[in-house]
Amino acid sequence: MQHHTGVNHPERPARVPAVIDGVRNSGYEILDAAPEEASETTLTLVHDPAYVRAIERFCATGGGALDPDTFAGPGSWEAALRSAASGPTAVSSLRAGQADLAFIAMRPPGHHAMPARAMGFCLFNNIAITARQLADEGHRVAIVDWDVHHGNSTQDVFYEDPRVLYISMHEFPAYPGTGWVHESGVGAGEGYTINVPWPTATAGDAYRWGFEALVVPVLGQYAPDWLLVSAGYDAHVADPLAGIRLVADDYQYMAGAIANTVSPGRTIVFLEGGYDLRALTESTTATLRGFAEGVVAPAPALPVRGSQADTAAAVTTEVRRYWDV
Repeated sequence: MQHHTGVNHPERPARVPAVIDGVRNSGYEILDAAPEEASETTLTLVHDPAYVRAIERFCATGGGALDPDTFAGPGSWEAALRSAASGPTAVSSLRAGQADLAFIAMRPPGHHAMPARAMGFCLFNNIAITARQLADEGHRVAIVDWDVHHGNSTQDVFYEDPRVLYISMHEFPAYPGTGWVHESGVGAGEGYTINVPWPTATAGDAYRWGFEALVVPVLGQYAPDWLLVSAGYDAHVADPLAGIRLVADDYQYMAGAIANTVSPGRTIVFLEGGYDLRALTESTTATLRGFAEGVVAPAPALPVRGSQADTAAAVTTEVRRYWDV
């Protein structure tokens, strides 16, 4: 709540209470946990040491604009450290058997933060830090990113790493301009990046088809030990920053579709984007219900409308180079 981004900035403190309301409204038993501050060792799993020190100095001297979209102030350093530590804290809590799933209501978000550059409202890549820690421990990790914007940093960090499967479903063309079909990884990581770039105005039927036809089969073949979700809610139809047209039930469907990918206690959901407060609350509740109760309706047939059909065909062709879908 002390990470201030300026007047009228969409990534504002009120997002956190809205998400927590959504968690409470789910009706499940909730255990609260607060992370400590991440160490430099944790941050440098992904980020350059010089960049980490530069962000600390920037915040300590009053902060300001890191780029036209990304701001930080004196309270942002602690917020960023606790957000970066939240994934490792969740891992420890889940390993101790304290819960079946972890939902991290964090600011600032993370999936755009490059190893040496803040961007897209993000200072440190929280989900990538957790994935790198788990991969270094010998685990197979899958990241599913349904934020409306492509997670360019998460893709780049693991683009050559087969220990982490990255699947993103996002609006294209849109910020940050990455995430086309043929961005599939290189070297040992070839085939372990999957992008589903839907055109503006795509609705939930296409997303549900994508999960049924592509995401679930690939996850089943990859057989991850841990599932991490970049849960942005800016693909909601009410969101002011994007043009995808999902509703809360679509988030329940997507969560339910992947709920059994890993064992109980091995799924962590990281808040990313989402800027309409009511949509944040409703979509968070729907996500938890999806993981607990499954999907709400069957998936539709292959989308047949113009550019959606073209996207579906192009993604399917690309994914079939590496996976049985």
